[in-house]
Amino acid sequence: MSPCLDTIGVPRGLAGNLAALIRPSGPYDTKIVSGDMVTMTRTPQPESRDADVRVAVSTVIFSVRRDADDEPVLSLPLVRRTRDPFGGRWALPGGWLDATEELDTAASRTLAETTGLTPSYLEQLYAFGAVDRSPTRVVSIVYWALLRSDEVDAQVAAHARQGDAPENVEWFDATDLPPLAFDHNDIVEYTLWRLRNKVGYSRIAHGLLPDEFTLADLREVNETILGKRLDPANFRRQVDTSNTLIPTERFRTGSHRPARLYRYNRDVELADRGPLPSRH
Repeated sequence: MSPCLDTIGVPRGLAGNLAALIRPSGPYDTKIVSGDMVTMTRTPQPESRDADVRVAVSTVIFSVRRDADDEPVLSLPLVRRTRDPFGGRWALPGGWLDATEELDTAASRTLAETTGLTPSYLEQLYAFGAVDRSPTRVVSIVYWALLRSDEVDAQVAAHARQGDAPENVEWFDATDLPPLAFDHNDIVEYTLWRLRNKVGYSRIAHGLLPDEFTLADLREVNETILGKRLDPANFRRQVDTSNTLIPTERFRTGSHRPARLYRYNRDVELADRGPLPSRH
C-alpha cells in the first residue's frame, strides 16, 4: 500500500517560512506548480512502536515445605490477580521494570512487594516474549530463586508482626499447579527442568537446607526436587567425591543412631553462573 501523502498549496513567498514552522512535524518536499504557488508534500513518518512493548520481571521461588502428612513438597508461592487480564487466577510474583533499575534489583524488589520474601539465592533464568502471551506486548525477564523453609516461616512471621504481610499469596506444589495466568505454567515447567538438571552437577540443593544438615537431609531435598527415590549408598559415594561438603564434629541424635552434621563448602558456588557479572 502506498503511503498517505500530506499535501498543501501555499504562496511562493510563504513557503520557506511555513516549512520552517512545520519542520518538527516532518520535512516537506516542495514543487513549484505555477509562478506564484508552491505545492508542499510530506510523507508521514511511521509511528514509533517502542511504547507498545513493556518489560516485566517475574520470579519462580522454590522452597521445600511440609504437607499435612509431614512429607516434603517442592513448593512455590503464587499471587492471585485482582484485575484483568486473568483476574482471579494465580500468577507468578512480579511487576514492571523501572527505566533506571537493574534487572536483579527489579527481581528482588517485585518479589518483596508481592510476597514479602527475600531469597537466599537468585539467578536470571530466561526471557519469555511470545507475541501472543499477553493482550498487550510484554516481555518478561524471569528469575528463579531458592529459600529455606525456616527462612520462609521467619520472614512471613516478621511481616505478620509488623502488620504489612502481602495479601493474596499462597503456596502450591510446584508439580501440581492450577491453570495460571498468561504463560506462567510453561515458565514453571521450564524452571523445574532447569532446577532438576542443575541438581546433577552443582550443589544447588544446598540452598534449600539449613547451615548444618545430615546426608539424609540432603538426599531428601534431592529426591524432592527430582521426584524420585535415590539409593542411599550411591548418594553417599557421590557426595563424598564432590568436595562440596565439610563434616563437622557435631551429630544429630534421636531414635536412630547419631547422624553426623555437615556444612557446605562456601568456596564452591551454589551453581556456576558463567563469566557474566551479576549486574546485567
